[in-house]
Amino acid sequence: MIKKPVFVLVRPQLGENIGKAARAMLNFGLSEMRLVSPRDGWPNPSAGPAAAGADEVLAKAQVYETVAEAVADCAHVYATTVRKRGVTKPVVTPEEASREIMAQEGGSAILFGPERSGLETDDVALARKILTVPINPEFSSLNLAQAVILCAYEWSKHQHLVQPTQEDTLPPAPQDELEGLVNHFETLLEPKGYFLPEGRRDATTRNLRGILTKPGWNHFEVRTLRGVLTTLSRNRGSQPKE
Repeated sequence: MIKKPVFVLVRPQLGENIGKAARAMLNFGLSEMRLVSPRDGWPNPSAGPAAAGADEVLAKAQVYETVAEAVADCAHVYATTVRKRGVTKPVVTPEEASREIMAQEGGSAILFGPERSGLETDDVALARKILTVPINPEFSSLNLAQAVILCAYEWSKHQHLVQPTQEDTLPPAPQDELEGLVNHFETLLEPKGYFLPEGRRDATTRNLRGILTKPGWNHFEVRTLRGVLTTLSRNRGSQPKE
């Protein structure tokens, strides 16, 4: 069973930011959002457009009056903050927290504070650990969606999510096709004097072969290169007239 943390937005101010947080969560396979006393109430009409399709997260979002109520069923609570809040607790990064969430027994929750001021000391006091990231001390303000996406991404690295831009890779072309490509180059270069002076011929040939075999061309790439060479070798007079 995949252990998914609950993301708790504490006193969020803008519906747009709740929607953006929902979008960030669903991007990385998370869907359980809890809201603590959202400033403008709930549901918020501004959240939907900002969620950009993550409607299921918003539809299932639960609202609570207090942080304590929102995390009552969670055994492990992390408070996201970059400020010292007068409490002494273990500090972990999103990566470390994600590893713990996957390994430990019981449910986990991550608290995110309101946009303007972040979590208050009493909010942090409810957590078992503080979750923070190395950040520029001269400009340490993250918006709500940024904080959510950092934590969601680190959690996703422990899952088997699909890389949307990854393409199927073809195996390298067999050696005989590479040999054909090398020979094609040599045939075209020979009459142009490419391998002169004769004393450097072997070294020049090895360098050429090394360049052509290093990339690991697949069958279609080799065929494309052969087509390019064939086209370049044609006499200009044999080209079709317009």
